[in-house]
Amino acid sequence: MAAMGSRLMWATKAASYLKISTAFNTRGFASVVKDLKYADSHEWVKVDGDSATVGITDHAQDHLGDVVYVELPEVGTAVTQGSSFGAVESVKATSDINSPVSGKVVEVNEALTSSPGLVNGSPYENGWIIKVEVSDPNEVNSLMDSEKYTKFCEEEDGH
Repeated sequence: MAAMGSRLMWATKAASYLKISTAFNTRGFASVVKDLKYADSHEWVKVDGDSATVGITDHAQDHLGDVVYVELPEVGTAVTQGSSFGAVESVKATSDINSPVSGKVVEVNEALTSSPGLVNGSPYENGWIIKVEVSDPNEVNSLMDSEKYTKFCEEEDGH
């Protein structure tokens, strides 16, 4: 039990250092990054001009368990907001990954081919999945901010 306590303390310190709000639940913790936007299908997006980086949230990877395979789209593939572009396979289940924005895939995270666990260990940094050239920047307005997404996850988990 002491290891869990020190892990939570370390996570809380790391979260405050990274300015991440930390929501505790029965399985441990899931972090939500403030400057990202979130889809109700548990993908995050970081938009910078007409470029967007997409991944799955800490909450999603936590529910999936250990990720063993990530199905990536081809560069040049068109993606549509709310539609599937790939999948994450874990020891528990296979789950579609939906794009939070529409546009064209300009880069895929090739590191996930040999290290799919990056999605678990670093969902917001090294575990990103695709980069998209955004076709409609206004779509981002329909996504949740970190506060709304945190509440959404708490309600979904019955807290």
